[in-house]
Amino acid sequence: MRATIAALISAAVITPAAAQTATPEVDKRQANQESRIEQGVQSGQLTPKETAKLEQGQAKVEAKKEKAKSDGVVTDKERAKLAKAQKKQSKKIYKQKHDKQVAPKAS
Repeated sequence: MRATIAALISAAVITPAAAQTATPEVDKRQANQESRIEQGVQSGQLTPKETAKLEQGQAKVEAKKEKAKSDGVVTDKERAKLAKAQKKQSKKIYKQKHDKQVAPKAS
C-alpha cells in the first residue's frame, strides 16, 4: 500500500516536470525541416555547401532547445524564441531549395 502511494506521489511530481520541458511542436517542426533538407538533397535542389549550412542552422536551433530545457522549464518566452529561430531556418531552407543552384550530377 505504501509503495503504491509513494509511486503515485512520485508520478504526480515527475509528470508535471516532464511536461514543462516537453517541446513536441519544436520537435515535430525540426523533423519536418530535416525532411525538407533531405528532400532537397535527393532532388538536387541543394548543393553540398548549402546542405552543410542548413544543417548547421538546424543544429543551432537544436542547441537552443536543449539550453531552454536545461533548467527544467521551457518558458513561453523560450518557446517563442525557438519558434522564431525555426521560422528563420524554414525561410532559409525555402530560399536555398528554390534558388538557381543545383547539385552537380553524380557520374
